[in-house]
Amino acid sequence: MCGNGGSAADSEHIVGELMKSFLVRRPVPEKFVESLSAYGSEGAALADGLEAGLPAISLCGHPALSTAFLNDAEPTMTFAQQTAALGREGDVLLAISTSGNSRNCVLAAITAKAAGMHTVALTGEKSSRLSEIADITVRAPARETFIVQEYHLPIYHCLCAMLECEFFGTEKRIH
Repeated sequence: MCGNGGSAADSEHIVGELMKSFLVRRPVPEKFVESLSAYGSEGAALADGLEAGLPAISLCGHPALSTAFLNDAEPTMTFAQQTAALGREGDVLLAISTSGNSRNCVLAAITAKAAGMHTVALTGEKSSRLSEIADITVRAPARETFIVQEYHLPIYHCLCAMLECEFFGTEKRIH
């Protein structure tokens, strides 16, 4: 996931929703619980406390990498560099840009497509470079940055809920 400013914060937020229980209790797989049992009470505590997650990484963190790359290479390629290094065919890049034209997000999306990844963009209502590149674009019905950002929150919460339902079901709701 990537974005700038408030969209960077949204990227981090989404990672939090995907990597642990959001609306549904997500116990770890039974085989993992069995492996943990070899470690006595510590293993039992881990089996009880850990949650199954969906692998997700925000490209907005990693300050040592980001600043090294910014210093040594083209700054707008920072997300693209991370996408090239971390992304694998079949993975998904979610690029969040209220304008849809943030250069670093656009370059990450191009890199993802070249690597055989799927691309999803969250943007504002206008056509944009990201909407041209992405496999799926969800356009918030607004143009002003702060309003687009307000729409993005329920949109990505809905996407997180849908993913959680698909991978973990709905029978163990925690709310």
